[in-house]
Amino acid sequence: MAHWGIAMSYYHQLWSPPTRAELHDGQLQIEQAGAMNRGSARERQFIAAAAAYYGDAGRMPPLRAAAYSEAMAQVARDNPGDTEAQVFYALSLIAIAPPEDATHVNQKRAAALLERIYRAQPDHPGAAHYLIHAYDSAELAPRGLGVARAYSKIAPSAPHALHMPSHIFTRLGLWNDSIASNRAARAAAHAQGDQGEELHAMDYLTYAYLQRGQKSNAAQVVADLRAMDAPGQPSDFKISYAAAVMPVRLAIESQSWRDAAALAALPDAAPHIGAILFWARAMANARSGRPQAADADIAQIEASRDRLRAAGDAYWATQVDVLDKEARAWQLAAGGNAAESVRLLRQAADEEDAVEKLPVTPGPVVPAREQLGELLLQQNQPDSALREFRAALALAPGRRGALLGGAQAAAAIGDGKTAAQMRAEL
Repeated sequence: MAHWGIAMSYYHQLWSPPTRAELHDGQLQIEQAGAMNRGSARERQFIAAAAAYYGDAGRMPPLRAAAYSEAMAQVARDNPGDTEAQVFYALSLIAIAPPEDATHVNQKRAAALLERIYRAQPDHPGAAHYLIHAYDSAELAPRGLGVARAYSKIAPSAPHALHMPSHIFTRLGLWNDSIASNRAARAAAHAQGDQGEELHAMDYLTYAYLQRGQKSNAAQVVADLRAMDAPGQPSDFKISYAAAVMPVRLAIESQSWRDAAALAALPDAAPHIGAILFWARAMANARSGRPQAADADIAQIEASRDRLRAAGDAYWATQVDVLDKEARAWQLAAGGNAAESVRLLRQAADEEDAVEKLPVTPGPVVPAREQLGELLLQQNQPDSALREFRAALALAPGRRGALLGGAQAAAAIGDGKTAAQMRAEL
């Protein structure tokens, strides 16, 4: 079972798939576990389920994850009273949940299993942890608030346990709670030398500070990032994503176009990481009246999207395609093509809203729907703008830009009550 545990540590189910080296090492470990042919029937089932993931080196990660979940379903059926079998099966369901499934079928199935365990064992860290992941969507987040508030008390020295409640706080726009959660997580991670967890908490912290209008605090987090030793392991998505996106969040959310245009591209970055920097620079040039200066970065975004499509990474290809449409929409707007800019940005918003975000991020730098509201407001269409801001807030409550824009749009059409409500919420 020790070999099984090592093998499973390479399969980070809710993050990025194993690297080639991790996959190789995991295969070796699970082969050693199987060859020993010891332990109970239950233990051998756990090993066989992991082998279903690691077998057949040519398969794509989604097929591996589906094979593992199917095997874990059998483990759960054969061991109905076994807490760990149920918890690991529930996690496998979350891991294979289609990001385009707006009904969240898998997440609800997982939550049903986990809630039963959590009620019986309220100090079980796995049940609490994976319940938060199951409820990490606009639809389900209200159900997760109680467990979010409890989880950090279950494992108060674990950086990730201190951070996880902020997944729910972010979904509900509870920025002060998110700040407290991530400050604690960051401190614990730093004390333990866990750079990945520290950067992950810092990204969520930057996001929350910006929504509270605390730009100087967000800027200090980004300054701390720049003062850190260069984040290592560029293949570690959690590290590379957070390091890339924090300066982008600060510049773009603050509409500091000069700072955004000056951001340096990341050498050797994965295409979906590098595209974030290209997008920031393209946006900055388009929105500061230099549409032609955005051409080179837009071409780089499109090249990144094409690389992802060629690699079969449909999720990130879609996300980068959204960035491409956003950048081109603002470029068109800067060039005076108002109707086409709205059409393209509406496409980006529809595309983005149709898929769930991954756990690695608190959300897009600026949701496309919120950008659409801002574009319509600039084009003197406050009625339409208010509709888009409201739609954006339904998916991402409490976002500062959507509340500011919504209040401005409401005031422009004479809806003083809505304007006052949005200002009060802000």
